[in-house]
Amino acid sequence: MTRIKRGYIARRRRTKIRLFASSFRGAHSRLTRTMTQQRIRALVSAHRDRGRRKRDFRRLWITRINAIIRENEGFYSYNRLIHNLYKKQLLLNRKILAQIALLNRSYLYTISNEVIK
Repeated sequence: MTRIKRGYIARRRRTKIRLFASSFRGAHSRLTRTMTQQRIRALVSAHRDRGRRKRDFRRLWITRINAIIRENEGFYSYNRLIHNLYKKQLLLNRKILAQIALLNRSYLYTISNEVIK
């Protein structure tokens, strides 16, 4: 019986996976089966952490706003500020408020004072 050479498609798929896993350590970058498993794991983690990053940044912005608002007036808090912003229909998102809080505190204080009145 003559020898049959395999096609190039499987090899091309493996080299693609190998390029993806080239930065992994140990057997995860050398053995095909573990490479594919680690690739799936890496992609799952990346997908999950994209959502987590959004949550983490929102928490950071809220913490910054709350700290600076409480610094100015002890009784006033982030919760009351956001509530009053919604009542006055001033639509400023937390990212912008946090940037204002970092770059120009006095401007944030004037916003909070106007909202209180």
